[in-house]
Amino acid sequence: MEQAYVYGGVRTPFGKIGGGLASVRPDDLAAHVLTTLVEKAPALAPESLAEHVGEVILGNANGAGEDNRNVARMSWLLAGFPVEVPATTVNRLCGSSLDAAISGARQVVLGETDLVLVGGVESMSRAPWVLPKTERPYPLQNLELVNSSLGWRLINERMPKKWTVSLGEATEQLREKYGITRERQDHFAAVSHERARAAWDAGHYDDLTVQVPNTELERDQTIREGVTEESLAGLRTVFRREGGTITAGNASPMNDGASAAWIGSAAAAEILGTSPQARIAGWAAAANEPQYFGYAPVEATNRALDRAGITWSDVEAVELNEAFAAQSLACIDAWGIDPHIVNEWGGAIAIGHPLGASGTRVLATLAKRLQASGARWGVATLCIGVGQGLAVVLENAA
Repeated sequence: MEQAYVYGGVRTPFGKIGGGLASVRPDDLAAHVLTTLVEKAPALAPESLAEHVGEVILGNANGAGEDNRNVARMSWLLAGFPVEVPATTVNRLCGSSLDAAISGARQVVLGETDLVLVGGVESMSRAPWVLPKTERPYPLQNLELVNSSLGWRLINERMPKKWTVSLGEATEQLREKYGITRERQDHFAAVSHERARAAWDAGHYDDLTVQVPNTELERDQTIREGVTEESLAGLRTVFRREGGTITAGNASPMNDGASAAWIGSAAAAEILGTSPQARIAGWAAAANEPQYFGYAPVEATNRALDRAGITWSDVEAVELNEAFAAQSLACIDAWGIDPHIVNEWGGAIAIGHPLGASGTRVLATLAKRLQASGARWGVATLCIGVGQGLAVVLENAA
């Protein structure tokens, strides 16, 4: 079989909900990162895309608004690229764009194509309110609008109630199960902001991000100056429960953004005119009870490491999407790894978590971290709502 490689990625700065990217449609956000990635490939002329790009695969968690009707295909067409290139959209909620990268890697490994463009997009600002269709034209009961930005909605009555609790309540149950204190959560969140700010200042994100036209957003909008464990300790808990610990400060915010990356074979180096950053050495998905979704990366990553033929003792860099500080800490504790190798350039608590775009963000950031540090092995992983986890193992190609 062929080997699959990451050839670099790019993303928009992530805007806060209702913030710097709220005026931009999700299909336009995605079209922009696709265009940018093509422009960054020195040997790939736009007129040759139909010949060389086997497929475009994007992740998207909503699909209920302007990102409907296969946003991957729509974004590719909006970018003005050849109509002959097929495109598909995948939905594994928060893991959607990492799933897109895995799907692209499978095509490369099987020899179906030498080059796939993968990524993801989410505009949580523009996710619509939805009104269910009624069984009769003029119902007598009141109808309730549902916010499609995040979490459970339009729940099937047959679904067990313990599975359909809010994401925050689920995380409270998880941190109770594994003994994660409020103090550890706030410390973890403060470090996320500190590292993200330092990484931007050091230029680590300069070639990983691209500003969106007609916007002023140059950096991730939810990174805060002066965030400390003490300041976070003063925030009120979000979910009303006795002994609650989850706050807006130790959870990821709601965001808008897009990301994309090239996945290709060894032959793609000549097509793109650039060297691969990292080899995709293994991947895996795992699932558990929906209310413990935050813990699912534990098994997913362990499986991916096993498939790559390595162990945790080989891993020097981890990109773990920080849905919540509590679930991130539970995973780190379960793996028994040094927290210093996790999210060295900040995580989603600071950077943001536009659901469909986060998977390619952690993958491209990991590849860049391996290049910058010279480390050999790294892991990109995410927890996923409704009780799933996804992980990819990268080997530095340098």
